[in-house]
Amino acid sequence: MIFIFMQTPARAQTKNMMTEKVNNADSAKGITIHQSAWFKVAPSRVYGTLLSSAAFSASTKKSFDMFTASSAKIDSVVGGTLSLFDGHITGRILELVPDQRIVEAWRVVDWPAGVYSIARFDISAESGGTRVIFEHVGFPEGLKEHLSIGWQQHYWDAMTKYFQ
Repeated sequence: MIFIFMQTPARAQTKNMMTEKVNNADSAKGITIHQSAWFKVAPSRVYGTLLSSAAFSASTKKSFDMFTASSAKIDSVVGGTLSLFDGHITGRILELVPDQRIVEAWRVVDWPAGVYSIARFDISAESGGTRVIFEHVGFPEGLKEHLSIGWQQHYWDAMTKYFQ
């Protein structure tokens, strides 16, 4: 396991350090989800949708009626928390480069307590739209296919419909 030490956001009342485990077993074996998606909108719109509670909720609501209109709660600052799909996915924002990169410590609610994977979204302008190169590492063994399908359906397909 790798430990990530994160400072809580400056505006938080406490300044305690917190420790969260990143499951590195699959990463060490080279098990990575690598996906690419293209959208016919500007990079700022894709970046904003991934970091906005309202926009992310709207993008998933349009495609998946099982989630509520407020299914995402995203504190879009480094160290901020995220809760997606009515709390099924939780995590923290580790890195932000405006309109270019988002890195999250990301976990499914039923994973072992405190175990996080790393989700990285690299965003760039391409062919009159935006290319997202996505990598997901450190998830529990045996979940690659399930997670790959979930990213495609709940992120890329949903966002494609949302941006139409």
